[in-house]
Amino acid sequence: MEKELLMCFGSQLKKLRKEKGLTQQNMADMMGTTMRNYQRYEYGMINVTATTLNFFADFFGVPTDYLLGRGE
Repeated sequence: MEKELLMCFGSQLKKLRKEKGLTQQNMADMMGTTMRNYQRYEYGMINVTATTLNFFADFFGVPTDYLLGRGE
């Protein structure tokens, strides 16, 4: 279940990033992290913290439920 949730989150994140025309490096720079660390979110390799989840939701203008695959 957890792996499915992480993969869904990563897929939503990648979709939104591409819609904005941003690279993984752009996202990493905005977050103050490495590109490799950002990639781990998109690949569903690490759990997202509440703070990071809120950052992504605010940045992309979507509810957190959308990022978690629980809404349109």
